[in-house]
Amino acid sequence: MRLLLTHLCHQTLAAGTVFLKHPLTPIPSKAPLPPKRGWAEAPPFFKLMQHNNNPTLMRPVLIDMIRQSGREPANKKLLNEIDRLQHNPDDDAPLLQIRPANQWLALQRDKPRTQMLFGNFWLEGELCILFADTNMGKSILAVQLGDSISKHQPINGFELHIPASPVLYVDFELSTQQFEARYTDANGTPYNFDQQFYRAEVDLQAQKPGHFATFIDFVGHTLHRAIKQTGARVLIIDNITCLGGSAEQSGPALAMMRQLKLLKTRHQLSILVLAHTPKRAGGKPITRNDLGGSKMLINFADSAFAMAPSGTQPNCRYLKQVKQRGGTETYGANNVCVFKLNRSGSFLNFDLLGNAPEHEHIRTPDRHDRERLIQQVISLKSQGHTQRHIANQLRLSLGKVNKLIAEGEAGQVIVKIIGQR
Repeated sequence: MRLLLTHLCHQTLAAGTVFLKHPLTPIPSKAPLPPKRGWAEAPPFFKLMQHNNNPTLMRPVLIDMIRQSGREPANKKLLNEIDRLQHNPDDDAPLLQIRPANQWLALQRDKPRTQMLFGNFWLEGELCILFADTNMGKSILAVQLGDSISKHQPINGFELHIPASPVLYVDFELSTQQFEARYTDANGTPYNFDQQFYRAEVDLQAQKPGHFATFIDFVGHTLHRAIKQTGARVLIIDNITCLGGSAEQSGPALAMMRQLKLLKTRHQLSILVLAHTPKRAGGKPITRNDLGGSKMLINFADSAFAMAPSGTQPNCRYLKQVKQRGGTETYGANNVCVFKLNRSGSFLNFDLLGNAPEHEHIRTPDRHDRERLIQQVISLKSQGHTQRHIANQLRLSLGKVNKLIAEGEAGQVIVKIIGQR
């Protein structure tokens, strides 16, 4: 303490001369008092100390506070104020790294080229989003990707450049029983995953410890520990809808994307995030706007691709790139990848069938399809189902159901009028 006080005195006494020429010389008790000066005029590190109504030397506030903290029990507010007064902005870690633009180009030129994990869909070091409607097979493809990377066995038709690497798959969707049923054949033989493929289940009943500001902060800290524990180089989140509330509720999901971005940088990870889409109208190309909260989520992603059902080939899906920063658009609207879902023994997987323009897999409903849909809606309504229940069952928007009901009821009226004639 004595050494600290001596050091601080030397640092702060010079500032005192701005206010008093001889700060260490006491003013005689009979000498006339100096004119009063406002507190605001005194330098911020100093205050006028008075003993027996006689002004004495100008003592540094910092010195007085340190003495006080030594005499009294630790006071958090006081200690924080001491830290603030001792703080030197020049000691802060720099927030910005500033270099000439040509130097940035040279730095990147000396680095090895970005490696592929799933062709141009997903590159090493990227935070990538895969989104689709429910029951499309997002989780099946995500597990297939994790299995491929952990074994260094490329998915047919797509390049995989990195060696076999540890993968952490955080599953918010399936229970242990459901996961076992999905990857076990009819004879009860389970699929043999690599030892580097780690799967984590989440306790949704866990309570946030008090020292975390939010539940998302708690999740981020937990993921940080899990990555260190497993040595994972690849992280797969299934999915952010469960992790951050709802894709449509951009607040929690956006906070989670910030946490994942931080984890990616800290641990040099490649991250794949799965997300749901809200109900979308059929017969239209899928775009980045079909991802709920896309204006927020997509901005944090380095790349994104979507999965949609083929309208012309049953049990088939197609994948389409909707955003890419580090690579080129290989699988856009004119060259989507068409897959078929298969079971190979105890493993569910997608097999590549080929490439095609997206419009070939978009089925535009003709009049016959519309009439059939109207009949379904009217039938369900006559059974007492609500419009919302009908919309959920037929995977339509509520507005679409209301229009079909109005169209169907108008058609029934016309039929009655014709019959009466």
